[in-house]
Order: sequence, then structure tokens, then C-alpha cells
Amino acid sequence: MPSRERLQALRYNLIPDHLIGEILTKRWTDNAIPFLVLVAVIALFGTAIPGFFNPFSLQESTRQLGEFAIVVIGLTVVMLGGGIDLSVGSIFALATFASVGSFFILGLPVWVAFLAALATGALFGAINGYLVGFLRLRAFLTTLVTFIIGRAVFDILVVQFGAAIQMSFASSDAWDFIGDGTLAGLSVPVIAAGLLALVTHVTLTRARIGWHILAVGGSRRSAHNAGIKVRRTVFLTYVFSGLCSGAAGFLIACRLSGAGPGTGAGLEILALTAAVVGGNALGGGRGSVVKGLMGAVIVLVMTNGLIRLGYGTGTNQMVLGIMLAVAVTIDIRWLKNRHKVLNEVYVAPVYLKMGETQSAEPQSGTPFALNSRLAAAESIGLGALEGPEDVILDADDHLYCGTRHGEIVRFFAPDYTRSEVFAHVGGFPLGLAFDRDGNLISCVGAMGLYKIAPDRTVTRLSAETRRSLTSVQDDARLRDPNDLDIAPDGRIYFTDSTKRYDAHDWTLDSIENRGTGRLLVYDPRDGSTKTLLDGYRYTNGVCMAHDGKSLYFAESWACRIHRYWLEGPKAGTAECVIKDMPGYTDNINRASDGTYWMAWLGMRTPSFDLSLRHPAMRKRMTRRLPQDDWLFPNINTGGIVKFDDSGRILQTFGDLTGENHPMVTSMREHKGELFIGGILNNRIGRYRIEGADPEWTGMRAYWGTRA
Repeated sequence: MPSRERLQALRYNLIPDHLIGEILTKRWTDNAIPFLVLVAVIALFGTAIPGFFNPFSLQESTRQLGEFAIVVIGLTVVMLGGGIDLSVGSIFALATFASVGSFFILGLPVWVAFLAALATGALFGAINGYLVGFLRLRAFLTTLVTFIIGRAVFDILVVQFGAAIQMSFASSDAWDFIGDGTLAGLSVPVIAAGLLALVTHVTLTRARIGWHILAVGGSRRSAHNAGIKVRRTVFLTYVFSGLCSGAAGFLIACRLSGAGPGTGAGLEILALTAAVVGGNALGGGRGSVVKGLMGAVIVLVMTNGLIRLGYGTGTNQMVLGIMLAVAVTIDIRWLKNRHKVLNEVYVAPVYLKMGETQSAEPQSGTPFALNSRLAAAESIGLGALEGPEDVILDADDHLYCGTRHGEIVRFFAPDYTRSEVFAHVGGFPLGLAFDRDGNLISCVGAMGLYKIAPDRTVTRLSAETRRSLTSVQDDARLRDPNDLDIAPDGRIYFTDSTKRYDAHDWTLDSIENRGTGRLLVYDPRDGSTKTLLDGYRYTNGVCMAHDGKSLYFAESWACRIHRYWLEGPKAGTAECVIKDMPGYTDNINRASDGTYWMAWLGMRTPSFDLSLRHPAMRKRMTRRLPQDDWLFPNINTGGIVKFDDSGRILQTFGDLTGENHPMVTSMREHKGELFIGGILNNRIGRYRIEGADPEWTGMRAYWGTRA
């Protein structure tokens, strides 16, 4: 290998570029930036301020944090619903006054003061919700007006009744406990904020109203078209925000036992900054309570820390303004450009030098030399099918295939001119196999492993396997289940071609050429799915050996066939039996003479083989060229190969005329005929095999003669 290629192999095969793309696809990456900022802020001020982590200092700080967090939770819900609430500071102040007024002036019990605070918050929240939700006024201007009016009313009330509150001798142990007491070392505001955050998070992620809020925030028009009551949902978000501000106002009333001109001043800016800095989208529909809580901690630690370091109000306001501007910029730019970033970094090709192969040219004299025998194949379902990737026949000679419309179609023997939709599965049914009880098992692209009973009942058998502990990507989900076969004991062996791409993105997988394919087994006895082998380049066809002690599976992009041993001294291991073929391997099935049929879905080309040695070029290609101009495996011409247990090639079949079956992904021998499928075809081929056993069927070979 030239030194330049050796360097390329080291660079692209050892440095895991693909991990960047995998990480950016994760939903939790939205939390990564605010979390890192949170850690940095705590570390910075914890180091700069003596006694920052002192238990008493932390306890006092968390009281304020609990009150502030409750306000932020309410505002977060409004933002998730696509709105904004600038009146939270005024509602907070008015709720505080309602609490202290009820307790100190009117002498009412603590629980009545609490209800007064909640009623104040609910009233103002309902006003906002009615104006924004039902009258459809602009949220920014509406809540700004509510903020101004609420602040004016609060200032009048403080001037009028401030002295009476200060002169009151009312007292209560419950009032004092809420303001200064602790439970298990935690203050009441922190406990209240934690419980509220938990309930709100569960509601948003698990309850119907939460889904409605997120849907409305994502797109009000789409939510309306889906039957969601958009106006009522928006109304409820503002009522909830008002209730949260009211609850927080009651807690600070208990802590300070009073209300002054500065109560709630600037709280709306603090809360809005916290919600946005935490990563909640201003446009709605994207965010979480956890993000709001992280933002609340960041903002409160920073503002209190600056004060303790001796910086004035002006510095605090400037820092908040900068934080808000940066957070809004990141939110808008990231939301707009995230897919562009992923397109730039996700596809991460590796270096691969394909082995030398024998020619498949006609008359070349090699075992792989193609011909035009399949041009003589008859057509079944011509023009009525779309994408019969695999075909199979039952004990009554009826013919089945899947289509790209998610259907299993059955053609009736003996002439196969009549057909019906046997079952609608969804997805794209690919590999097919019958079990001992006559159930049709299918690998369904992007969905999993499914069973269709004789009465046409569709049952999902498996959609995931156990996730690898060291895997960054979610490799539990079956993304591209492709082909399967069933062992004598009923276990189903099947391939998942790639863990990184769905079935329709096979071109990207071929260009990247990473070993992300695997062989799995489903055990019907306990419903478990286990990964047996991993790290192959697009695992594809699967076929049980005639003796049932091993199976063959195809590795498409490497042009190889492997044998996996189920019994004997090699049990649990795999070995390559055919390598460096001139075609890309696909489905494998039994032949009547004890050998095996294998499909070539396409043929290798010098240009694509060369491109595999230049991963940087392939990466630039996917970024700069439209997909129609990409280099990828040639699937316009393929064929069928027959081989034995030793890996010796016995026959080849093709259609070089390009008229009937130039593209082949599967074939089944049945009573002396070969039935041929192709994922890009609009027909099934029927080819008479010279010298084949006219009585042999796959069903009988697997399960014997029916009683």
C-alpha cells in the first residue's frame, strides 16, 4: 500500500469522525451547552467567592432559587406553547401583596393567604390567556400591557397599605416554617419547586395536555388541523404561568413577611433570560422543564455572585443582557442551521481497498462470467408490482412477495395471473420465510421483524435488540432489517444491514462503507432478540445450510459470503467462504441439489472501487453534489450465482439484454422453476431450471411433508 493511502487509512479508519454526527443527532445535545455553562458558572463563582459552598449559604440561596424556579417553570410552559409572558414580575408582586395583606391586615389563616396568592395569579393569567388565546392578540404587547398595569396597581397598594402591614402583630408557626423552616435539610421553596418540576415534566412528556402544548408551540396551524383546541391550550398555559407566579409570591411573602416597591422588580427579565439560557426555544415547541431549571440556576448564581463580588446593578443588567442576546442568537442560528451542520459532518467515509476479483464479462472463462439466460424468464404481475425485493412460495404453490407500499401480495397457482393483497404490514417488507406452522415471517424495513398468520393477523415479533454499552449511537433499534431464515428449532436468524441509516438511505451507507451491519437471532420461546455478530459492511441475505448446523449470510458492500456455525467445534464463530466477488451479494436460498442460490444486486465498477480508497473525495461528493451525481454501487445489472458448501461457484445467470431481470435481489427454487425478485423491478421472473427436481419445494425441504 502506498504511504499516502496508508495515511488515509489511519486517518479515516482510526479517528472516529462519525461520533460527532451521532452526538449532534441526540436530543440531549440541546442540554449539553446549558449544562456546561451551569458547571462553569458554579465553578467560577464557587472559586471566586469565599464560603460559596458553605451549607448555611447554600440553604439561603436555595430558598431564593426555589421561588425563582417556580416562576421560570410557569414561563417555560408558556414558551413551549409558543407564547411569552412579560407580566410574571407584576403577578408575582401582586400575589405577594395578596398574601401579606390577607395574613397581616385581614388576619386570615395561612391557607387563605395561599389561596389569595393563587387566585391573584390565576386571575391575571386568565386575563392574559383570554386576550392572547381567544382574542388572538400579540403575546408580547398584551403581557407588556398587563405588566405595566399590574405594576401600577401594586405600587398603589403598597403606598396605601404598606404601613398597616409593617405595624401588624399577626404571627403563625406555619407561616414562619414555610418562610424559614426545612425538611430533611431542604427548604420549603426548594421542595415545592422540585415537586412542581416533576409534575410539570411528566405532564408535558406523558399527558395529552402536555403533547397538545408542544404541538401548539411547534405549529398552531398544524395543531388546529389535527383537532387540537389551540385557543384553549394557549389559555391554559397562561393560567398555569399565573398560578406559578402566585405560588412563588406566597413563598417570598412567608420568607420576608412584607412587600415593598422592589418586590418582583426585573423578575420578568430574569425569568425570561433563565428560560432562554437554559435552551428553551423562543419560537415554542422545543424545550423542557429541566432546561428551565438549569437556566434558573445559571442566572441566579451569576446575579447573586456578581453582587457578592461587589458589582452593582448596572453590571448585573449588562451581563443578563449579554447572556440573553447570546442565548437567542444561538437558539435561532442553531435551529435554522442544525440540519446543515449534520449534513456536513454526519457522513464519515472510511478507507477500503477492495480485493482483486475475477471478471464477470461474458465469455471471460471465469466461474463468474455472466450471460443472458434470465432474458428468457416469464413475467408475473408485470406493471402491477412495485419493488418485490423477496419472493417465496407456500405448500400450495401460491407465490408471495412484498411491495414498497407495505403490502404482502399473493399470486394464486398454477398460472399466477390472479392476485390479492394478502396482508398490509406497512413499511417495506423485504426478506420472507415460512415457519413450521405456516406463518409468514418478514423483515420490514425501518420497522422490525413481523409475523403474518394464515388468518392474515399481523404481529410484530421484534423491533429492537439489547443496546451495546459502549455504543454512542442507539443500536437497539432495528433500522434496516433485511433478510431472514428459520432454524429447525424455530429460532429466526436475520440481518440488520446498518445501524446508522434507514433502508431508504442505503446509498449513504454504501458511500460511507463502515462496518455497521449485524446478524441477529429472535427466539420465539422467550421473545428475545440478540446480536450474534457485528461489524460487517451491509449484512444482507441469510440462509440455513441444508444440514441445519450452520447458516450463510451475505456482506454486500464487501462482496463476500460468510458461514456462521450453530453447532460443532466452531459454534458461535463465522468464516468467510467466498470473497472478492465481482458482484454485490444479496439474498441466499437453498437449491434442490443440496447447493445454494445467491443474488447479485449489482456489479462492482472500477470507478466505485477506486473511490473507496479516497474517503475525503466521497465526503466532499455528498456535501457538494446532488444525489443524482453521486458515485455508488451499480445496481442496474446483477445476476444469480449458484455455489456449494465449499464456496465453489457452479453456475451464473444474468440478463445482459436489460429487458427482463437485469436487477436481482432474490430468487426461490420451486418445482423445477426459479422465481426471481428485484427491489427496483415491477415484476417477478419465472425461469425454468434445466435438470432441476420438478417435485422439490422449499417448504418440504425445511419442514417436511404436511400431514
